[in-house]
Amino acid sequence: MNAREVDVVVIGAGAVGENVADRTVQGGLETVIVEEELVGGECSYWACMPSKALLRPGAAVRAAQAVGGAAEAVTGEIDAQAVFRRRDRITHDRSDDSQVEWLDGAGIALLRGHARFTGPRRLTVTASDGTVTELVARHAVAVCTGSVPVLPDVPGLAELEPWTTRDATSASEVPATLAVLGGGVAGCELATAYANLGSRVTLIARHGLLGGMEPFASELVRESLEATGVRVMTDTDVVQAHRAEQNAVLTLGDGGRVLAERVLVATGRVGRTHDLGLEELGLVAGTGIDVDDTMRVPGSDWLYAVGDVNGRVKLTHQGKYQARAAGDAIAARAAGRPVDDAPWGAHVATADHSAVPQVTFTDPEIASVGLTASAAEQAGLRTRVLDYDLSWLAGATVYADDYRGQARAVIDLDRNVLVGATFAGPDVGELLQAATIAIVGEVSIDRLWHAVPAYPTVNEVWLRWLEALGRPGSQTESPE
Repeated sequence: MNAREVDVVVIGAGAVGENVADRTVQGGLETVIVEEELVGGECSYWACMPSKALLRPGAAVRAAQAVGGAAEAVTGEIDAQAVFRRRDRITHDRSDDSQVEWLDGAGIALLRGHARFTGPRRLTVTASDGTVTELVARHAVAVCTGSVPVLPDVPGLAELEPWTTRDATSASEVPATLAVLGGGVAGCELATAYANLGSRVTLIARHGLLGGMEPFASELVRESLEATGVRVMTDTDVVQAHRAEQNAVLTLGDGGRVLAERVLVATGRVGRTHDLGLEELGLVAGTGIDVDDTMRVPGSDWLYAVGDVNGRVKLTHQGKYQARAAGDAIAARAAGRPVDDAPWGAHVATADHSAVPQVTFTDPEIASVGLTASAAEQAGLRTRVLDYDLSWLAGATVYADDYRGQARAVIDLDRNVLVGATFAGPDVGELLQAATIAIVGEVSIDRLWHAVPAYPTVNEVWLRWLEALGRPGSQTESPE
């Protein structure tokens, strides 16, 4: 067995692991990153990038159809095979050559294989040819292995060999009929994508759609899905599954049945910790790994878990944010420098708790950050909720002939700051960063009056929110 001692070992070379390794190398630490699949990880090849590539053509066609003059130029159907070819270009035909080149340029050593802990700071890495390398970390090991889908405990479902989200984003054919299990972000996005591509889609959700978001977002997405031809079944359980000839047959709790050529399961994910040897460290395999705000495992001075694997926020951009904090914290501790672990400090991921931005690429697009009105109320905040129909804006009138959209701001009256915002409408993801900055920076409502939105753009919703509150010191100031 080959043995090697290094400063830091990062398990998982996805976007999160790459960022941890980049920060530790820049901090002067010799770092090895271990990957058993493709460098770049789930987001690059099977999640964020390919799913958005599948969704974009439908959004582009709808945008053109919504503008007189452009609508007349849209004369054909979406070419599914052309969409798949474009997706393959975006994912580099699942080649990680460019990502490996980036690692080399960044000074990060790559070791391909499957890593398992054999004890504190010690791992074995087994390559595909059976070669085993032992790694010993002087300072830290960061687990960045992401998450895996959870299959519901439904009799017969596994025997159908259902698609996971990975299968759906890498498919090369469009099923004539598709049943999607799960009403979360992945389920709604992939139902949208395959309906655009020509599949007859049935979406089955145990509860409602887009749980945890503002109710109006769920309502608008449901209306749009149904208008596209998707059959949406909420508050519905699948209790049994079997195959009959060419179709999967899903039996529902009320006795009804859904038949589909393909079944896609998008009911949730759990940290990918099933075969890492965590039991050698006294941790439980198959679950998320608890961490503090520097991403270090409590009770350890060397073990970190970053990204989906810690279960805090399962979003790529938030995992990369955690990774930058963790990598810098590892480097600081290794050098004996102080760690700034106070809220919003240099070595913590404070935003995970109160300022998480997310864009859901459905129709309409949903962009949200911070607290919903319900979450703010549950947190005991004294709030004012501001709702505005985006179609009333001049910018919306120019954007589309029949613009449909909604926006909500949640104001903390005691601190006089924005604590939550949700936008629903075409391309509203581009509005989100301003709201994120306002929340993270705790920008006062008084100061926001001086952030003038350009005319005519949909950004004028900010002015309409402020007008609803009333200008400070004026006769129009609104009572609480």
